[in-house]
Amino acid sequence: MVNLLAFSYDNIWKDATKMNGIYITLLAIFAISFFGHNMSVAYATGTLLIMKLLGLDTWFPTIEAHGLNLGITLLTLALLVPLATGRITLPIMLESFKTPIGIIAILAGIFAAFSGGIGIQLLKSSPEVVSSLIIGTMIGVFFFKGITVGPLIAAGIVYMVLSFGKLFL
Repeated sequence: MVNLLAFSYDNIWKDATKMNGIYITLLAIFAISFFGHNMSVAYATGTLLIMKLLGLDTWFPTIEAHGLNLGITLLTLALLVPLATGRITLPIMLESFKTPIGIIAILAGIFAAFSGGIGIQLLKSSPEVVSSLIIGTMIGVFFFKGITVGPLIAAGIVYMVLSFGKLFL
């Protein structure tokens, strides 16, 4: 009987320690993001903390499975608004394809889409890299005035660098 109580106490202690580690990590990311003016990451981390505190973490698998597609859809929606409002017309679009910046933009779009696509593969096979990508994104936002769309593309670049490195190993 005593061993059973000790075993239960140990499990409770391990669960509490793990839970505290999760909260501390999320709070640290929230604080760094907030004070680093990376509000997208701060809002996301704050939302996860609130959900966890309210016991809504049963939604995490659904968010993990569908959140990326929803986020990309929302981002694309925002980017297409100038087309829907008529600020960008078909003639303007066709004309931009003929300029050096338009051609570079097309190539950059191809590279970003490709990087993001293979970035998803890396994140699925090595989810532990997310923390490094988030830290790198926060550094980019804080020191280089970047924005937070970088982690997925950064994951793709990491994947390309790793794949390129395998050619020589």
